[in-house]
Amino acid sequence: MAGKQTPSIDALIENSRTLGYVMDRSLATAIYLLVQLGKPLLIEGHAGVGKTEAAKVLASILGTELIRLQCYEGLDVNSAVYEWNYQKQLLAIKLQEGSDRQLRDLETRIFGTDFLLQRPLLKSISHEKKSPVLLVDEIDRADEAFEAFLLEMLGEFQISIPELGTVKATKPPYVILTSNGARELSDALKRRCLYHWIDYPSFEKEMGIVRARLPEIGTELGAQVVSFLHALRKMSLSKIPGVAETLDLTRALTLLEKTNLDMETADRTIGCVIKSADDLAKVRAEGLNKLLAPR
Repeated sequence: MAGKQTPSIDALIENSRTLGYVMDRSLATAIYLLVQLGKPLLIEGHAGVGKTEAAKVLASILGTELIRLQCYEGLDVNSAVYEWNYQKQLLAIKLQEGSDRQLRDLETRIFGTDFLLQRPLLKSISHEKKSPVLLVDEIDRADEAFEAFLLEMLGEFQISIPELGTVKATKPPYVILTSNGARELSDALKRRCLYHWIDYPSFEKEMGIVRARLPEIGTELGAQVVSFLHALRKMSLSKIPGVAETLDLTRALTLLEKTNLDMETADRTIGCVIKSADDLAKVRAEGLNKLLAPR
């Protein structure tokens, strides 16, 4: 993939901002190297800090397709890579009933590409015109067996299918994996990837994100929301609100035509940022007036 026409690091930063995404220089550098070196990029960080959005923005900047594989416990090859279209295979067999010779010929044909259903991983290496962006989202939610299966794909951009042999990419995808750190990933997977950590943003960066995504928001209200979220993150909550929650609360206040985040408004909209009863009890015990104090 080296040598492809790729936006510079500065252009990545600027183009992402026009798309409403604030990409700092370290992340832009990691993404630039992903494209130039042809190595997958593993992005780890807290929930809601923009890991998934980075892949979406890259696909938009490159003008290519985004293929997303959402990981979960129990994810298997049939859901992630491929499966055979059994109904179509059975129909083809039924249409050839009564002819032993035709059935023997059909045996080799029904395990061909015409009967193959491509899932995200296989689809990502089957593009012939332009490399897509492959997002393997929340890889830490998949089990270790699936993670091990990914190694061939990440290292060689190929997939082995017993009935067909090895399928190798002619236009390797740009791969971004995300992880919330629910479990430790294997050293084998990490060795195949570049790595970047996204932390909760500083006050200034988060204000930049709010302005980029919601330019109509007033500076004072935006600062109140960001200060409130930063105060919440200092608490020992089970589900710490991320930037996604900052934007949700800001949108809610805009919709409600609020120009000030006072205690009453914060109490009524707290469901935008706090997502468990235990955390809600902690916040109310701490006191919204204290959390809303000026930064």
